[in-house]
Amino acid sequence: MSRIGKTPVPVPEKVKVSLNGRVIAVEGPKGKLDWELPGRTSGEVLENQVIIKRDGDDKDAKAQHGLARALVNNMVVGVSQGFAKELEIQGVGFKAAVKGSVIDLNLGYSHVIHYELPKEVKVTVAEGVNIKIEGVDKQVVGRVAAEIRGFYPPEPYKGKGVRYKDERVVRKEGKTVQ
Repeated sequence: MSRIGKTPVPVPEKVKVSLNGRVIAVEGPKGKLDWELPGRTSGEVLENQVIIKRDGDDKDAKAQHGLARALVNNMVVGVSQGFAKELEIQGVGFKAAVKGSVIDLNLGYSHVIHYELPKEVKVTVAEGVNIKIEGVDKQVVGRVAAEIRGFYPPEPYKGKGVRYKDERVVRKEGKTVQ
């Protein structure tokens, strides 16, 4: 049995979980999410936990079992606590600003990058260089952070670029004249 899949998902007091056929819906203080379970799995909602079961014993069924449990757990954590990613911009003149549902990034290019934010996330910019991305869906928060970082990933020679707050960039020595 899948080691991840067999552990039940604990449900906090403020979170409501309902199962309608194959669609699992989770609602909490931060928002609500719903997701359809994969084909080889089924779910059961008890008073304060969710149990994911699998149909079959092959490799694919085991993988779907663990995946379904992990995603349901992420949904429960997301609607109760939420997820956040922090980015920091390093470089002279590099900065960011949020205007409505668009984040404007000045990253040393000849133009300003306008990135349209999905409505599921909330983005705040502090001091022009610290970006905080918050939301209930872990996948959307991670995707937005990765796309913003992708506009100018940290380079190894001067360290300029957009990086995660806890990311360590290995610096390289430049060319030397002999």
